[in-house]
Amino acid sequence: MGTVAANDLKTKGIKAIEDALLTQPEALVSVRGQIKYVVMSQDHYHYLRECELEAALAESRADMASDRFLKETVAQHLKRLKQLNKASK
Repeated sequence: MGTVAANDLKTKGIKAIEDALLTQPEALVSVRGQIKYVVMSQDHYHYLRECELEAALAESRADMASDRFLKETVAQHLKRLKQLNKASK
């Protein structure tokens, strides 16, 4: 994965990011030699979000198949959340 220095961003602007993304889907941005950020195209970001949502859906389906869920009313759910919140303090 290519790295774009913060100084390159100052001098070249968005062109530095565009150049880094020509050959890869993500580019690292370093500030004073430390990697601080990752930049990517909006299309790649949406792809990653879709993957994340698919993984969450698969996990939910596995929980349902294994009976790892609660069936409760909204009021019961809110009450349980309040109790969990109090217990964590």
